[in-house]
Amino acid sequence: MSGSTSRVTTRRVRAALGAAAAVCAVTAALPAAAARAEPARAAEAGVERISVAPDGTQGDGGSTAASITPDGRHVVFSSSARNLTPDGAASGSAVFVRDRQAAQTQRMGAYTPFDPPAISGDGAYVGFSLQWFNDVRIRQYQVRTGATVSADCSAYSCSQPSLNADGRYTALALLIRKPVPTNRQRVEVHDWNTGAKVTVASFEHTYPARPSISGDGRYVAYQDGGAKDVFVWDRTTGTGSGPVEGPSTAATLVQLSDDGSTVVYLSGTDTYVHDLRSGTGRLVPDVRGVAVDPTGRHLLYAPNDAGGPALVLRDLETGTDQVVSDRPATAGTDAVSTGGREVVFQSAADDIVPGDTNGTSDVFVRRLF
Repeated sequence: MSGSTSRVTTRRVRAALGAAAAVCAVTAALPAAAARAEPARAAEAGVERISVAPDGTQGDGGSTAASITPDGRHVVFSSSARNLTPDGAASGSAVFVRDRQAAQTQRMGAYTPFDPPAISGDGAYVGFSLQWFNDVRIRQYQVRTGATVSADCSAYSCSQPSLNADGRYTALALLIRKPVPTNRQRVEVHDWNTGAKVTVASFEHTYPARPSISGDGRYVAYQDGGAKDVFVWDRTTGTGSGPVEGPSTAATLVQLSDDGSTVVYLSGTDTYVHDLRSGTGRLVPDVRGVAVDPTGRHLLYAPNDAGGPALVLRDLETGTDQVVSDRPATAGTDAVSTGGREVVFQSAADDIVPGDTNGTSDVFVRRLF
């Protein structure tokens, strides 16, 4: 671990883990593909295309990088389509928010996103990184008014934003380019109400940090891409803990649950679901975890078996699987609403809903409950 902020904590926790590996003990190994999986079928009821024009017709460009709010009402995504809003779109891709209840789509500025856009839990704010001359900056929009505020990246490149439930706190990764002669990186949390910025961790490398913030803004999960470790930082105490995966396992962060209780990470060809309250984890073998619902109970994953479905949602308490898409599809973090009721994903398949003839990727929501 080369992060200067969390170096002392890392040494202390590593020593404790070395003496008692049960801190990250695997209490349950769940099968990769449950026999009880409930299949999804293309063009069935329960699938809604999100990337549509005001009159409901399909988008005239590709749409991807979608996230959904915990209540399932708002979906943010990026798209190169020009007919999703009455005002059209600028050249390249732009960020859009779909209010499913009002059946309305709103464009968030005219900038092309550098990373997948993020949305606050209440659907009121959207944040995404964009190219700004030689740097990358964060632009955050208030959806209702269209007002914008950007992270202070005058000497840095900022990326990978994660917003808390009401949009007050944004966790992000910064690449420090000036005045330090060598590239370095740190994870910060910005408080948009007070303007305060808190350093969560700092590194002497530029491997991905990928922060994920809890709904109340208290906890931030992040990865040290150089050491291949996953940590959790507590804003209340100002301290970090981890690595959650133990002293010897290389890990890549997937997501922190909205309630701050669960961390999902990848290790090798397997996925682990770590309970921060008990310090124990579940092994879900031979799958790639994609997202976790806000409560930490439902895991969205992609089977490593190329012959199986593309996306599956697992109830971690019952072990029951439901197929989200049996057609080629992908999803990102914040793709599952509370209770696993709905999952947002993107696919270029033309038989998920009727009348799909645009020959490109669309964003869909599948309702499971």
